[in-house]
Amino acid sequence: MTRSKYFAALALGLSVVALAGCSASGGADPLAAPSASGDTIVVGSQAYYSNEIIAEIYAEALESDGFAVKRQFNIGQREAYLPELESGGVDLFPEYTGPLLQYWVPTTTLTQADEVYEALRAAAPAGLQVLDQSAATDQDAYAVTREFSEQYGVTSLADLASVPVPLVVGGNAEGVDRPNGPKGLLEHYGVTVGFTPIDDGGGPLTVSSLKSGAIQLGIVYTASPTIQSGDLVILDDPENLFTASHVVPVASDSLPAGAADTVNRISAALTPEDLIAMNVQSVDGQQSSDAIAAGWLAAHPL
Repeated sequence: MTRSKYFAALALGLSVVALAGCSASGGADPLAAPSASGDTIVVGSQAYYSNEIIAEIYAEALESDGFAVKRQFNIGQREAYLPELESGGVDLFPEYTGPLLQYWVPTTTLTQADEVYEALRAAAPAGLQVLDQSAATDQDAYAVTREFSEQYGVTSLADLASVPVPLVVGGNAEGVDRPNGPKGLLEHYGVTVGFTPIDDGGGPLTVSSLKSGAIQLGIVYTASPTIQSGDLVILDDPENLFTASHVVPVASDSLPAGAADTVNRISAALTPEDLIAMNVQSVDGQQSSDAIAAGWLAAHPL
């Protein structure tokens, strides 16, 4: 340690001791992180690594803004954590617009992003609020290899009608009868495809089948690490076959306005590419959610 650093450290240490003494004498501890609301904000997450990363971003940003935070991660799926939100046991949770709307309004037929978001805000139960949605998505989509995309000029599902070779879709077995499966491609895009069941949720088997040419289209999640590691191209879906699923914070009505502002700034900054990159860090790089969140916040000052 240099002399200047030594004296700087010594001065800081003396200041800490002096401030601690003030606290012990009955005053408020000026070193304690203040909670803007006076209460602890409980941030929850699903039992899903990508969702936990987003929740950790919320938690670290709120702490940086002076709020006291408690983490309650890996709660489970909606049947487990929504009652916690509705009862006030959890104050803030990262969600996904389309699936949450379908949970609250099972009869909905909306698929477009803005319509889904507005309907979700209207459907929120008493005591809950839906904050700003993010551009980041985690939803089903059709993907092709970059080689296929460049060879046939395909960047959208609408482009598939002009591809001169037979097309086969790979996806979970139940997808063959879903509205966004082969029937939807024919009805909305005029494209006839075969179907091969690959039950790995768009994982390595799907990527391998795409690379080998066994299938030309794979159903993957838009935030999957396989998009980057497999060098895949997500095809645009102008007819909205798949229901929009944007990352969106759901919060208690009692969440302080300042905390809501912090979380909304995160939503404004979070991109689809960010989410994929963070998921790659988690799955391929085996990094912890707190380290990934800290890195994202460092790169995106709020």
